[in-house]
Amino acid sequence: MDILIFQAVLAASVLVFLVPKKFMYWTSLLFTSVLIIISSTWAVQAFATGDIISREFFFEFWDQKPVFVIDKLSAFFVLIINFTVLTGFIYARGYLAPYMKKKSDIALSIHFFSLIWLHSSMIQATMLRQGMAFLLVWELMALSSFLLVIFNGEQKTVLRTGINYLVQMHLGFGAILIAFLIVKQATGVASFDALPIYFQEHNNFWLFLIFFFGFGIKAGFIPLHTWLPRAHPAAPTHVSAIMSAVIIKVGIYGILRVLTHVQSSFLEISILILVISIISGLMGVILAIFQHDLKKLLAYHSIENIGIIGIGIGVAVLGKYFDNSSLIFLGLGGALLHVLNHSLFKSALFYSAGSVLQATGTKNIEQLGGIVKKMPATAMIFLVSALAICGLPPFNGFISEFLIYNGVFQNLTHAGYANSLASISIIVSLALIGGLAIFCFTKAFGVAFLGVSRSSFPTPIKERPLSMLLPGVLIIAVILTIGFFPAPFFQLVQSIQSEFSFVDGYAAPEITSYTLSQIGKINLIFALVVIGLLVLRWVHQRSVSVRQGPTWGCGYTAADYKHQYTSTSYADNLRQIVQPLISFKKDYKGFEEAEIFPEPKTFETHGDDKIEVKLIVKPINWLKDQLPKAGLAQTGSINHYLLYPIIFMIAIGLLTYFGII
Repeated sequence: MDILIFQAVLAASVLVFLVPKKFMYWTSLLFTSVLIIISSTWAVQAFATGDIISREFFFEFWDQKPVFVIDKLSAFFVLIINFTVLTGFIYARGYLAPYMKKKSDIALSIHFFSLIWLHSSMIQATMLRQGMAFLLVWELMALSSFLLVIFNGEQKTVLRTGINYLVQMHLGFGAILIAFLIVKQATGVASFDALPIYFQEHNNFWLFLIFFFGFGIKAGFIPLHTWLPRAHPAAPTHVSAIMSAVIIKVGIYGILRVLTHVQSSFLEISILILVISIISGLMGVILAIFQHDLKKLLAYHSIENIGIIGIGIGVAVLGKYFDNSSLIFLGLGGALLHVLNHSLFKSALFYSAGSVLQATGTKNIEQLGGIVKKMPATAMIFLVSALAICGLPPFNGFISEFLIYNGVFQNLTHAGYANSLASISIIVSLALIGGLAIFCFTKAFGVAFLGVSRSSFPTPIKERPLSMLLPGVLIIAVILTIGFFPAPFFQLVQSIQSEFSFVDGYAAPEITSYTLSQIGKINLIFALVVIGLLVLRWVHQRSVSVRQGPTWGCGYTAADYKHQYTSTSYADNLRQIVQPLISFKKDYKGFEEAEIFPEPKTFETHGDDKIEVKLIVKPINWLKDQLPKAGLAQTGSINHYLLYPIIFMIAIGLLTYFGII
């Protein structure tokens, strides 16, 4: 009965196009809520009973009935997706309020319809095992998210970004399709469930590499990341939050689903994952530091955190190669927990950034400043989420990164030369990523929220409505719960690991739950001490008159905002170190010799991704230059046009004759 309701809701989603504009939000929220309740019930049942839940469709697709199969891995991702989509819908009510008057009925209908189908396609992708059915919902996920990205498609840059996103999603789709066709040719079945048979009889690395390419584009691993820093800033903020928090995690799900069946080539697979993940983590955070667009900065941090998740996965696979249970359980446990953690603090960060954008009309950090005085609740949500993403206690990001660190450090006590070298490389990489993340968010929060305003805005800046603050409050509650009570969450992700074939036969380290319990207690004590000091400060200041005045600077008062650090100046020292990795451009026109009365000058810097420039921009520009040459075939002669298909048929005949095709 529940699967029938699930399908009926999807069929009824077209009603969004028929209801009046004022009911569109509530109608789509109703449909989404039903999908959340049904799929969450399946997920909770899978965790509670330990059984695999299955639901068969009432119609056939590709000569078979699709079946939802919910194991603990699927259930874990379903719950994460549902929570993020729910907070996104709550946030969308306030964020879309200005658009309800500006946008047409059809544009809003398409937006809400796409939100419903994006949510449904994500949860279906985690529950379907048959190859063709999986690819169908994978394509629906790409199309629905494309329509959401181009919500402001009247802007050419947004439309161009959406098309770029769609093209890259189809490259990933093609790779996954090829991988399933290879499996079908070898086993007769295109399905995730056929992977154990294929991996048992064939080299595991090459098929995993194809799957990794397809799913890695969705996840945003470097160098497959170029869509991500463009699409996130272009999309509406609630869509950016969903994309960063869970859409890219569906790519991680795909990689993990394939890994559940891998049976050999562990060294090669671990090296592949670790190298790409370390590069993604380091390059992601470095590129984030030099961004002035707040949403683009957060987008690059998504790449960084995907790198951390990948490092955890790579550590687990490396543990299988070295026959080390600590590496396996702590690496995979840390990766899975970081999937949850990143979905929380990254969506909260995007919600805060969207609130700032709506209040000020700009995402440019260089034009902000002093926001904490006007929007204290938004600033506090951003600050807590920033501390969490930096992996600092007592927040959840610290817990998942601690698990990966702990596994690698335990491995060092009895590791050989190669194992020690890999472990030290992982530790150094994680430490650099964490340190640079702190550097970046110190800049982002300090420049955007502290100090005084750098610009004058057309309307007074004020706090956003409750619907835009509530999601952040709910998320912070979960962030703190994980930070204070991490052991149950580790036990949850630890139970998922039994579904990975390479984990079978290994005993989980018992000391970890006790260690995490102690860490949770210390975090709670630390938080209570901080709260106590703040309360004491508040009580003391009630009896003291507090004076406010201009900022003091070495005996002088600061003249204006120009004496504050800018985003560019804050990161200038790092720029000199990473110059070979990033292309920096200056937008500045100097003074002319005869310019007696100079015009107002502006100075801006831009940090470009060299990987994107070399792998995407230059090849595309070359292709654009070559396209006019194809016009030579358009001779205008009917004889030539009749000749072309004849040449084509002759070529096909020759290729068939010689057995090439």
